[in-house]
Amino acid sequence: MTNLLSIITFLPIVAAIILALFLRGDDEAAQKNAKWLALIATSATFVISLFLLTGFNPADTGFQFVEDHAWIMGLRYKMGVDGISILFVMLTTFLMPLTILSTWDVNARVKEYMIAFLALEGLMIGVFTALDLFLFYLFFEAGLIPMFLIIGIWGGQNRIYAAFKFFLYTFLGSVLMLVAMIAMYRTAGTTDIAVLLDYNFPSETLRVLGFTIVGGMQTLLFLAFFASFAVKMPMWPVHTWLPDAHVQAPTAGSVVLAAVLLKMGGYGFLRFSLPMFPVASEMLQPLVFWMSAIAIVYTSLVAMAQSDMKKLIAYSSVAHMGYVTMGIFAANQQGLDGAIFQMLSHGFISGALFLCVGVIYDRMHTREIDAYGGLVNRMPAYALVFMFFTLANVGLPGTSGFVGEFLTLMGTFKANTWVAFVAATGVILSAAYALWLYRRVTLGALIKESLKMISDLTPREKWIFAPLVAMTLLLGVYPRLVTDITGPAVEALLAGYTDALPHEAADGLAPLGSAAASESSH
Repeated sequence: MTNLLSIITFLPIVAAIILALFLRGDDEAAQKNAKWLALIATSATFVISLFLLTGFNPADTGFQFVEDHAWIMGLRYKMGVDGISILFVMLTTFLMPLTILSTWDVNARVKEYMIAFLALEGLMIGVFTALDLFLFYLFFEAGLIPMFLIIGIWGGQNRIYAAFKFFLYTFLGSVLMLVAMIAMYRTAGTTDIAVLLDYNFPSETLRVLGFTIVGGMQTLLFLAFFASFAVKMPMWPVHTWLPDAHVQAPTAGSVVLAAVLLKMGGYGFLRFSLPMFPVASEMLQPLVFWMSAIAIVYTSLVAMAQSDMKKLIAYSSVAHMGYVTMGIFAANQQGLDGAIFQMLSHGFISGALFLCVGVIYDRMHTREIDAYGGLVNRMPAYALVFMFFTLANVGLPGTSGFVGEFLTLMGTFKANTWVAFVAATGVILSAAYALWLYRRVTLGALIKESLKMISDLTPREKWIFAPLVAMTLLLGVYPRLVTDITGPAVEALLAGYTDALPHEAADGLAPLGSAAASESSH
């Protein structure tokens, strides 16, 4: 199918425009029409994206389904996917219909709510498919707007503060990335990402404002992109916007924020930092390693001190993203395969955990852990689902959470034993805070009077959780569904990364690359 990527990207946006222009009124019938149109549009986008997956050839490590047209001011409208980006497109299209289903009880400004989510879906897909620097930047930054509105309009009591904090953190970090993109264009003479992946940016030592910059232009470009992607992940210590955003966002907003938006930072490291700035990536690897290790341990300890369920899961997300950055900058097959797997797995698990919080929040209108207890007596189905995703979040073997953490730790161990050792303590800490949360919310006697009439999962809620349970189990017992697609693209990325390093550094990394290739995770 020609222009398949454009159809997938812009179908939700077209649906949002139709909603904005043609749906009138705010009565119950209009609200229902808005929800159904959003559900149909997101479901159709997912169905069409399946053609993308079935037509994809994992053995081809280049970009596929490429669309390339003249755009504006010499820039190109160029889109395509490879073995790294296609699964993030699938994650987005898979989760959005479930997200829309979770909003079925919303009754305030429903049309605008659906427009925001539809626009957000199209912009997120655009990030993963753009093959032009400035097209990527356009999608990357435009996605801030609908999420800003979702938090700021439909969020909690301190929603304005959280919305502006989210926007300013992520926007200011991206300003440096824009400057770096302009510098890349002036140096390489192109904004084509596929061409830039093979371009060797200068790495000779520079003197800038009296400072000696080892790694030269590559280091400066790396740091500029790092400022944006580290905030987006988010990495410690620029993670403080995330707990506030999660706590104040409505349930559906938290699901999309955790499941997809955070992955843009990791995807940016894979698409830009490692292949385009290999000398700087290799030189600054220890910095990223220790930032990741600190994030895993520190935010896990902070999670244990939380009294708000959403804030606890938000800090858990920061810790799990620490494994992702470790795996990426380990620069070996297991590390990169594990990082991609961890991002996909986290999308299903964290999205489900925020939905679990949303289920009881909709009934009791509080997220305080102390307000609950003994829910298993009234909500056995909910307790079962919550237990499953709690154990998956801990990394129980047989679930997707185990595979991602294991591979990233294995890849990191090959690169830096001490970092892997420190990060491994996060597995114990995650079990502590996750099981502590589960025990206090669901187990024990049902003492509180306010909980004695609480109802179990509705059929709609069960339908939302069922695909998430299925994917978490499927990827846990058969991870080759992911690694068979990502493996060849990761091998090509690592081959280019090693070849681009100076001879001495490349010699040092060669055993890692060859060992990783021979012990491929799939």
